[in-house]
Amino acid sequence: KNVLNFSKKCDKLKVLIHVSTAYVSGEKEGLILESPLKMGETLNGTSGLDVDFEKKLVNDTLKKLKADNCSDDFIKSSMKDLGIQRARTFGWPNTYVFTKAMGEMLLGQLKDKIAVVIIRPSIVTSTYKQPFSGWAEGVRTIDSIAVGYGKGRLTCFLGDPKTVIDAVPADMVVNAMIAAIVAHANDDQGNITVYHVGSSVSNPFELGWLQDYGHRYFSKNPWINKEGRPVIVGKIKILNSMDAFHTYLAIHYLLPLKYFQGIYVDLCRKIKYVMRLVELYRPYLFFKGYYDDMNLEKLRRAVRESGVERDFYFDPKIIDWDDYFMNTHIPGAVKYVFK
Repeated sequence: KNVLNFSKKCDKLKVLIHVSTAYVSGEKEGLILESPLKMGETLNGTSGLDVDFEKKLVNDTLKKLKADNCSDDFIKSSMKDLGIQRARTFGWPNTYVFTKAMGEMLLGQLKDKIAVVIIRPSIVTSTYKQPFSGWAEGVRTIDSIAVGYGKGRLTCFLGDPKTVIDAVPADMVVNAMIAAIVAHANDDQGNITVYHVGSSVSNPFELGWLQDYGHRYFSKNPWINKEGRPVIVGKIKILNSMDAFHTYLAIHYLLPLKYFQGIYVDLCRKIKYVMRLVELYRPYLFFKGYYDDMNLEKLRRAVRESGVERDFYFDPKIIDWDDYFMNTHIPGAVKYVFK
């Protein structure tokens, strides 16, 4: 909102680019169109979504917790619980996608005559080529799973092996943004255009493939731990229901706790780690949606016709996922993300 208000003061502004996320769609199934969200729109049909009220609720709750002299940890936990509760009230699985959705709504309502482009990337992975292959910063999305698995902390996970994972390298997202700026620089109609930047329609790959890539890579290139010893990993077990997941945890983690107190701390740490990742990524591990990219395809066509596709590439069809994960993404994660 603040950026938009500033933009209105820029007389020579051509277009405003806003980076959102494809997952403002929540857990929709089927083909998900590149359509802007309307103010107050919800994913479950619940009425009453008011962005100003949500902001006031957050501020008032935080103010009360501080006035009650609550500890920082309690405040952090309470605010996190509030965010998740409010997001799920309207059909979004977490606060990240909920706030991204409300940001889009504000842009649509307040933009006036400004041309707005909303970029909705899916899961952003390490760079394909530029500034160099495999670069990443911070532990994000599927890298959290790679780190846990490679370090021997993750032996099982929840999900449907056939679930399509929609991912796109970071440099392709940036190139799509640059191309969109050029394409809409002369839009004097004040339109709002949405671009899905992903791969689920053009070049899909499955969750089960990640299981295979990880096992092959770390079997050949084991992580060396602090003691200087290689971490030997087995093939991660993917369980396709919460019941099966809890049963697996009970047999392999909780039951040993009763008899081997010496490994209590290590097992508890592994359980907490696995549960945190499952809770974080559960909405996407059984995801049945596919992100339409017809708008982006028109942009790709314009780039090809301009003869600059070699420099501004963002077509996921050029990616060989086996080669990318085995020789670019996982080695990059080990180099830049593993600590």
